[in-house]
This record gives sequence, structure tokens and C-alpha cells, in this order.
Amino acid sequence: MKLNERSVAHYATCDSPADHAGFLRKRVERHHHHAHHHHATSYQRRWFVLKGNLLFYFEERESREPVGLVVLEGCTVELCEAAEEFAFAIRFDDAGARAYVLVADGQAAMEAWVKALSRASFDYMRLVVRELEKQLEEACKSLAACRKSPRRSSSSGRKRHLSNPALLPLQEKPAVLENGYSTWGSGGGVPAGSASPGVSPALPESPVSPETACFSKLHSWYGQEIMALRREWQERQKRGHP
Repeated sequence: MKLNERSVAHYATCDSPADHAGFLRKRVERHHHHAHHHHATSYQRRWFVLKGNLLFYFEERESREPVGLVVLEGCTVELCEAAEEFAFAIRFDDAGARAYVLVADGQAAMEAWVKALSRASFDYMRLVVRELEKQLEEACKSLAACRKSPRRSSSSGRKRHLSNPALLPLQEKPAVLENGYSTWGSGGGVPAGSASPGVSPALPESPVSPETACFSKLHSWYGQEIMALRREWQERQKRGHP
């Protein structure tokens, strides 16, 4: 893969937000060409910046040009056993490709880097987009099925409710009088809170007609009987009869 060095360097240091950034130590292996082919391993502390699927690293945080670049495609990020703690590696699928071994400053930093790098490739983004498209398709099918299902008519529900005598509209119920009696048309009185007129028991006729049904007239009618009984009791007391 050929990259334009100037464009890449500009992208590394431009004001575009980074997906992740921080210090890591990068393992460096040096080969000594002598009889025993000795390998010397050391670590360089570098400032890493992740933008999209490009991982840049700089000598210092304030450096204006990267000293290296890792294209995160066709690779896996995994923890690795190394002499250093909190180490992880970026390994590529191609045989013989270079593996990058990096060391974080702590457990939390290592986990954050592994998570960010694992989600940086276009392969991962394709999987995410494919899953989101599947969820969207299922949601559209569910919505279409809901729209096709018949809805219950509110008017029919109202008719069913009105057909129940216990759910009659308020204006169809008898007016409740102040003395606890109610009248149904020109018929007899029914105690308030009793059953509907069709099933109510027979009660004595109200002393006052529905046209004049009010508390004062009822009070006066019943008061006449009470006054008569009181006068009869007083007369018995005067005659000495209990």
C-alpha cells in the first residue's frame, strides 16, 4: 500500500479529533550479526495517536511529525506474554509480517488501548454496519406488521359500553335528592346507591311528587307527622299516662 507521506503527516497533526491517544512503550528488537545471532530487546517510549484506522506514533507529545505509522487492517489485537507487564500486540494475518508489541502504563490504559485498536479497522466497521442494517430491517418489518393489523373501533367500544346498564351516561341516571332518595320518571323513590330501576324492590310511594321533590318540602311533610306525635306524647305526660 502506497501512502502520500505529506498528506499522512498533515492528517496526523491536524486539528481533527483523535479516537485515542497516550504514551506507550514500543518494543524494538535489534539483531547483532555475529556468530550467535544475538537479539537485543529494548523499549522506546512513544506518543501514540489513533485516528480512524491509522495509528501514528511520535517521539514526543509535542512533535510535529510522526516517526511511524501502523495501518490497522488485516490484523488482530491481543494480549501477549512478555517480560513487561501490561503488554499487548498488533499481529497481521500475512505470514512474516511484523508484529508490534506495545506496553501500557497500567491495566486500565492497556484495556482502553486494546478496545480502541480492535474497533479501528474497516472490517470491524463493516460488521457493525451490517448488524445495524439487520436491526433496521427487522424494525421496519415489525412496524409494517403493526400498521397492517386491524385496529379496534373506538365507536364500537363506546356502543358496547352504553349497552351495559351499569355504564349509562351521567344524564341518563336519576338525580339524587338531598334526603338520599332518587326518582325514576314518575315512579316510586329508590334509595341512593341501590340497584338499577329494572331490578329495584318495590318501595312506598314518595310523599312528594317528582315535580316538587326538594328537601324543604320533604322536611315539612315529615315534620308534620313528628309534630303530631310530639303533641300526643305531651298530652299523655299531662294526663299522667306514659
